[in-house]
Amino acid sequence: MSHPPYSPASSATAAAHVPANVAFDASALLASLPVRISGIPALGAARRPQHLALIEDARRLTYAQLAAATDAAAATLRALGVRGGDRVMIVAENCVAQIVLLFATAQLDAWALLCNARLAAAELDAIGEHARPRIVVFTTDASPDAARHARHYRAQPAAATGPALAAKMGSDIGAWSYTLEPNAPAEPLDIASERQCAALIYTTGTTGTPKGVMLSHRNLLFIAAMSSTLRRVGPNDVVYTVLPVSHVYGLASVCLGSLYAGATLRLAPRFVPEAVRAALADEDVSIFQGVPAMHAKLLDYLHTQRLRWFAPRLRFAYSGGSPLDAALKARVESLYGVALHNGYGMTETSPTVAQTMLDAPRSDCSVGPPIPGVEVRFVSPDGTDVAHGEVGELWVRGPNVMLGYYRAAAQTRAAMTEDGWLKTGDLATQDPDGALHIVGRSKELIIRSGFNVYPAEVEQVLNAHPDVVQSAVIGRPASDGNEDVIAFVELVASAHVSPAQLVKWCGTRLAPYKRPAEVKVLVALPAAATGKILKHKLRDLA
Repeated sequence: MSHPPYSPASSATAAAHVPANVAFDASALLASLPVRISGIPALGAARRPQHLALIEDARRLTYAQLAAATDAAAATLRALGVRGGDRVMIVAENCVAQIVLLFATAQLDAWALLCNARLAAAELDAIGEHARPRIVVFTTDASPDAARHARHYRAQPAAATGPALAAKMGSDIGAWSYTLEPNAPAEPLDIASERQCAALIYTTGTTGTPKGVMLSHRNLLFIAAMSSTLRRVGPNDVVYTVLPVSHVYGLASVCLGSLYAGATLRLAPRFVPEAVRAALADEDVSIFQGVPAMHAKLLDYLHTQRLRWFAPRLRFAYSGGSPLDAALKARVESLYGVALHNGYGMTETSPTVAQTMLDAPRSDCSVGPPIPGVEVRFVSPDGTDVAHGEVGELWVRGPNVMLGYYRAAAQTRAAMTEDGWLKTGDLATQDPDGALHIVGRSKELIIRSGFNVYPAEVEQVLNAHPDVVQSAVIGRPASDGNEDVIAFVELVASAHVSPAQLVKWCGTRLAPYKRPAEVKVLVALPAAATGKILKHKLRDLA
């Protein structure tokens, strides 16, 4: 049975209808949470041991098997020398082994340092040099890129992933390899869930230097429980998990939130429109969360291939990670037959700050009200609150706000006030009904396929080429709701390098989503008298 066409409520109706579930007590939810994220598999095993927790193509784990696999992997990591406070670097794409290793790491009170296997070796090196992990693991069975990195770093197979372990826990999680750094120091431990780091996620700042965001167990558990509660996720749900679990959106909202609620995760390593179509049609998928570009590409694929939409169990669709276009929202809702919900967050807020509510879908592109338990302010450049309804920098405070940046006390102090407010750097305003609108970014940030691309990071790679004098990188809106990375370069007088060669140069040094779609060569980059490059003029050229 297909869904009827979706008809969004008017703005006035949405404003008048304040959903009852927004008013519940966030403090009671906090009090009910496990102490560690590693409590989630045990919780699921106690409630419904034979219910499917994870699906990765032919590989399947029940909640009982997930709990057993977590215990076995924790024992393996402990035998390899992993201690509480160590960083465990997990280089992976979405797969069963990645989830098991995440929970096993947490069980030992080590920190899960989650890295997308699609990163270049130079990017992994930069993260590893800063984080100093005790062990680096590669999910070689499920990810060709992880296997390639494993070969590059001469990783050795983990003996405990063979048939004996599979027989012991009743299922095979997939092979993984590892490298060890015996001299890596451990960080202090803290029994309190709000002070013990669970995950270390690197996000590159405007300087091009990676920053490690420390997220506590309570940070992640709060968002997991809150997101699943607001979306009414339960055991009957099958959640299509294509958002990378190595990024906070896929980690907290999708992975941990769904498993906390007892749902089934259908793991997909990469976005492939045909795979999404098939899963929604044939695999009982009820929840599909993605970035706007994913929804746009799925619609385009169905149209060009002249395929019929069929998603008999889809009840919830969500867009996040980058701004949602009104035209795309309308097209998606017309095809899907359900509301396309929207939200806002960042790595430093675990990630959710605001989201549209299940009972009050929006006709506009608002990111919805702040979730329960989270406070927001709108602050002028002089540090005072702006009048209600005016635009200001969005500040956030709540159980979702990070512990800080790892080994970067000055950056932490610059981003957070002493009384716990996080300065997001994003400009926003709030409607009378509480809904937030993100109106701009104060940082020079490019959003590509839901990932952050900071111009300085790409510029550093281009400037390292011997024929490049200087470069400037901007974002150019694309038709699919994405942004293209566009680079402008000024070359040395005798240079003969072509734009295509510069794109290739970046290709070996940057993840695919960070690579320029186009490189333009200029005689001289437009600059002010001070030498500062005038990027607004480059945007006109682009």
